[in-house]
Amino acid sequence: MASAITSLVFHGTLVHSTTPQEIEILTDALIVISDSKIVSLSRSVAPSSIPQTLTTLGLAPTTPCTLLKRGEFLIPGFIDTHNHAPQWTQRGTGRGLQIMDWLNTVTFPNEAKYASPAHARRMYASLVAGFLKQGVTTASYYGSLHGEATKILAETCLSKGQRALVGKCNMVRHAPDYYRDGDNAESLAVTEDFLAYMKTLDPECKLVQPILTPRFAICCDEELLAGIGAIAARESGMMIQTHFDEAVQEVELTRELFPQFGNEADLYESFGLFNERTIMAHCIYPNDYEIGRMKECDVGVAHCPVSNTTGGEWGAAPIRRYLDLGIKVGLGTDSGGGFSSSIIEAIRQALITSNGLATMKGDKSVMVTLNEAFYMATLGGAKVCGMGDKIGTFAVGKEFDALKINTLEETGSASTILEDEDTMEVIFEKFLMAGDDRNIVEVYVQGRSVK
Repeated sequence: MASAITSLVFHGTLVHSTTPQEIEILTDALIVISDSKIVSLSRSVAPSSIPQTLTTLGLAPTTPCTLLKRGEFLIPGFIDTHNHAPQWTQRGTGRGLQIMDWLNTVTFPNEAKYASPAHARRMYASLVAGFLKQGVTTASYYGSLHGEATKILAETCLSKGQRALVGKCNMVRHAPDYYRDGDNAESLAVTEDFLAYMKTLDPECKLVQPILTPRFAICCDEELLAGIGAIAARESGMMIQTHFDEAVQEVELTRELFPQFGNEADLYESFGLFNERTIMAHCIYPNDYEIGRMKECDVGVAHCPVSNTTGGEWGAAPIRRYLDLGIKVGLGTDSGGGFSSSIIEAIRQALITSNGLATMKGDKSVMVTLNEAFYMATLGGAKVCGMGDKIGTFAVGKEFDALKINTLEETGSASTILEDEDTMEVIFEKFLMAGDDRNIVEVYVQGRSVK
């Protein structure tokens, strides 16, 4: 259970993104958090001046303050924009299978187990704890198709203190009889029941909120998509998530099932599911028209480089183009499509994948930088999830979702050993490229310690 903390004060180094290309490293910063929000951020405060600065801010000069040593720093919490919660136990399996074979032989049998509330409760407790351990303070979760299990997922996020979007998965076809909604009416009724429950669980959506979740067009027909679109129109603030141009096989089958649409952008937009509230996962194979619609409709992209390159095919989304166009982009683990539940791993794979794409195209301009990958893991992901005004940086007024990073060798650090001449830029790079959850020593969501 997350512990309640009403106020926090830190002094030392903070690192966050200011643009997709630029990070800001604040040394000798004094940050004050009260009732979940950042109320003050003072730059270049000498340690000897902390009591005086606290007094100026209306706090007692003896207010407890955590002093961050060299090698310790704060960053915003990681945001996972695409995660299949019931696939927690299947990570790393089914490599080499094409998407529909992978779904039918690995995924659907696994997700069907969540018909058991006891199974859901045990697995989701492990899931949320595991992601918090790795610094994922916000996650956009696909639940299974089961209403009760999806309620349990939302309850678990709330009780453990993780910020989350949680959705009941809608699917009525192209899945085995044992794992599909009975019909469209049932799928929509279970969704409505889940939405009603969420209004009682966290009425103001302070921590956990519902998200509409048609699995993808292949598993839905026109009537079901229209029904979900009607809910989206009625619930004007509710987020939407699905898959988009994920795999060659998926693109081809979608066109066979929906011959009236020349592309997936028009398909989803026609049902009211392609707008500024939409998180589209993968986005590997869009044509120029679809990319234009993504920009025009302000759709968010969940980039999942681990799963995109380790399944039945190797796919590299055109992330450089998205960023240059100002399209919202965040990172997703896509576990268990991906083998890792670590956003740090996603950061690295975003670099590797873009390097591979550059080699294939003979064009280094498509490469993604480390700063951009970190942006996608934090502020970019916040914008994709509709929370860019609430989290993702250390701006005054935002909620304090943050990670305390320790790269010192004596703490059992996974990160590369620090040397005396290392600048903060080098220390930060060593953490992103060589660190892991052992370096994430504290995790905060809304100012509460949750690790």
